[in-house]
Amino acid sequence: MTDPARIDQLQQAHQSMRREIARRIVGQDQVIEEMMIALFSGGHVLLEGVPGLAKTLLIGTLAKVMHLSFGRIQFTPDLMPADITGSEIMEEDQATGHREFRFLRGPVFANVILADEINRTPPKTQAALLQAMQEKQVTAAGHTMELEAPFFVLATQNPIEQEGTYPLPEAQLDRFMFNILIEYPEFADEVRIVEATTGVEGDDPSEVLDREDVLAFQNLVREVQPQEQVTRYAVQLVRATRVGTDEAAAAASEYLAWGAGPRAAQDLMRGAKTRALLDGRETPSLEDVRRLAHPVLRHRLVTNFHAEAERVAKDTIIGRILEEVGA
Repeated sequence: MTDPARIDQLQQAHQSMRREIARRIVGQDQVIEEMMIALFSGGHVLLEGVPGLAKTLLIGTLAKVMHLSFGRIQFTPDLMPADITGSEIMEEDQATGHREFRFLRGPVFANVILADEINRTPPKTQAALLQAMQEKQVTAAGHTMELEAPFFVLATQNPIEQEGTYPLPEAQLDRFMFNILIEYPEFADEVRIVEATTGVEGDDPSEVLDREDVLAFQNLVREVQPQEQVTRYAVQLVRATRVGTDEAAAAASEYLAWGAGPRAAQDLMRGAKTRALLDGRETPSLEDVRRLAHPVLRHRLVTNFHAEAERVAKDTIIGRILEEVGA
């Protein structure tokens, strides 16, 4: 049984973080909620939205309210893998004249990584993040180095400007726990944004959590014991996306060329457990799984020609699958 006192601590930390983030970010409540679920679950996030929706500001603010090291990588077509992982340099001892190689660590050696416009760099450079995201390690100059926990990659990409971009490989997309879409703000929120950004600057957000706090809350999530029916439902939902199987939903068979793998079910359960704790509950429900199906699945599904021709969005397909695989 999960300790109620520790759940209460997580809730208080969550509320404090939301309060500090609100000093910089107006609205976007669902986006912030999903990002925090991913962070406490130990997952990576891919943020998609048109320019000007404060994706970069949101990530930077989230890093600021946690006392964690922060690294920003601006992805460009000429970015090289060594610009991410680091490289060896020749260093000379001025006293002895002795020369030796020293590894200069790249920006990936931080707790929170902002991978800005990740789809603007070629696959070879994108792949430099793969090992770090999955294994929390970096291999460079013949050595494998551990990355300090916690380690989060928060990547952004622009979904409308495709010229000069390189779509992320499916293997890398699968490493992201959530694909979060940022929509235009509501009218009232946009008015507040304009007022806040064209007047006197407000106070900077304060640090709420340190490294040990984040690791403790991640361990708390792992300790949650879900009911078997919730786990089975998450697996059933993911298996319903797999075309060509007896368990495939009709919507998947009609519109998908490829479904989600086992990592999707793992992320659904991790997210559901975190969502339950943030809500003050000891164990997740079927509804927690359903509420996270869209951010977990939308980047893992490959649509077929029929879906492309009919312009059927992935979120629409996921909604249809959720209707077929009733809770």
